Amino acid sequence: MKEDLFELLLRLADDHLILGHRVSEWCGHAPMLEEDLALPNIALDLIGQARALYTYAGEIEGRGRDEDQLAYLRLEREYRNVLLVERPNGDFAHTIARQLFFSVYMQAWWREAVGSADETLAAIAAKAVKEADYHVRHTAEWTIRLGDGTQESSRRMAAAVDALWPYTGELFETDSVTDALAGAGVAPDPTMLKAGWERVIAEVFTEATLDMPDAQAWQQTGGRRGRHGEEMGYLLADLQYIQRAYPGMTW
Repeated sequence: MKEDLFELLLRLADDHLILGHRVSEWCGHAPMLEEDLALPNIALDLIGQARALYTYAGEIEGRGRDEDQLAYLRLEREYRNVLLVERPNGDFAHTIARQLFFSVYMQAWWREAVGSADETLAAIAAKAVKEADYHVRHTAEWTIRLGDGTQESSRRMAAAVDALWPYTGELFETDSVTDALAGAGVAPDPTMLKAGWERVIAEVFTEATLDMPDAQAWQQTGGRRGRHGEEMGYLLADLQYIQRAYPGMTW
């Protein structure tokens, strides 16, 4: 069970670190001042959640690795994040669609995890779910604003949804790790979250006058097994630079 819990914590932490880094790339480049404040704050929330998860993962592993070592000193194939979170920012609509898909999923995941049999994970979830609520609200509002806005904003939002939808299926994949932890009451079964996720997304899309993609459409996979896209290597080169250049540095 310790090995399964460590793997789960690593997956979640990698999801949040990589997405947090992606969102942070908007700092100073957002389309308006409000978003130049909001997006970095969302990035900080995600990275803060990653820190808590990495710290607990290091304790579970028992090999003396701290949050920095787990976050910055692994090779690309050792990262277990879903492919969705590493997708490039693209235009603002792509960033909003990516964040909406992930935030709605994690909101449901954290809500279930508040009742986890693991007290530490439950405590992390209790804090994280409040932040996820804001992330969902913020990105839903922007999805509606863009989707039901001008002809150009609607076109861009629809294009972002079409481009990113094939990366959403991986959120709900299961394996021996998720099955064991769900059976022990430690973490929710991802498949049990899908119907609720689709319902929330559909409600947002209806208000945004966006079409809901085919639920049976082909889906990308591989991130949970360390198989990432080309963009991941460039992301890690940026993310890991300081720790690689100055090993063992402290603030």
